[in-house]
Amino acid sequence: MRIVFIGTGDIGVPTLQALLKSEHEVVGVVTQPDKPVGRAQLVEPPPIKKALMSGAPDTSPARTGRVLPMAVLQPERIKHRQAIEEIRALKPDVIVVMAYGQILPGDVLEIPKIASLNLHASLLPRWRGAAPIQAAIAAGDRETGITVMYIDEGLDTGDILLQRTIDILPADTGGSLHERLATIAPEALLESLELLTKENTPRIPQDNALATYAPKLKREDGKIDWTDPADAIERKIRAFDPWPGAFMTISMNGGHNLKIFSATVVGLPGTPGEILKCENELVVATGKDALSLREVQLEGKRRMSAGEFLRGHRVLSS
Repeated sequence: MRIVFIGTGDIGVPTLQALLKSEHEVVGVVTQPDKPVGRAQLVEPPPIKKALMSGAPDTSPARTGRVLPMAVLQPERIKHRQAIEEIRALKPDVIVVMAYGQILPGDVLEIPKIASLNLHASLLPRWRGAAPIQAAIAAGDRETGITVMYIDEGLDTGDILLQRTIDILPADTGGSLHERLATIAPEALLESLELLTKENTPRIPQDNALATYAPKLKREDGKIDWTDPADAIERKIRAFDPWPGAFMTISMNGGHNLKIFSATVVGLPGTPGEILKCENELVVATGKDALSLREVQLEGKRRMSAGEFLRGHRVLSS
């Protein structure tokens, strides 16, 4: 089949690579424009384009560029007429979307001969939206997975073609679960493409009554509310690693943000937010029990153990 792959985030890289190695023909890739990143604000391509460039043959005599094997489109907005016509010109049988970052308009969805499919990192209808991986960990879900669905014009509301499930492990972070989901997505997509060639292809409507939502996260969402129970805060810390990061404001010759990467629940009482221990161990009271912080990072400093942090900084108890 002729495939147009639409994606931006690195979770989609293994799926694109699997498509390129398959019997299917990837006739085009649509991704977000190159953007400045990091403190130096150097312009870099998105992960999907970067993966294509790293695998493309270097045919430039000056060795300054790569020749990509298919059309790579980077429109500012995929709903613009020029972008739609460029995708239409590729004459895809199937459009595959994974972590693109823009909603596809109806004019794009109607282009492929067979279907427009989206790979979503949750077991829909649970956790529709932009941050399903973090939401699943933070909520204490025991499993999640990849859903391959037919795209409609709603937010992750399309009929389900196929789902693949994995357990959420007790130590999973947003980063580790992201990587494990990325590894099961290629097989889910290739099996879905095979199903599209058969009669009676699955098409299961979602139960909207069971839908939950995971909105796009902002950096300020990482601020810890110490009135929450310790186990809920511990899950949030893992869920928000590496992005947007869970943090507290700590009194230390003024207020400073302290990012927290891991913590352990301990059965100590106290007023929420109260620092119960700050010698060799940093323990903070919550709405129920307390948290012993394990790995931390003061803004502008390197990541370290809480004990190492306390040896170099004086923290004032509440």
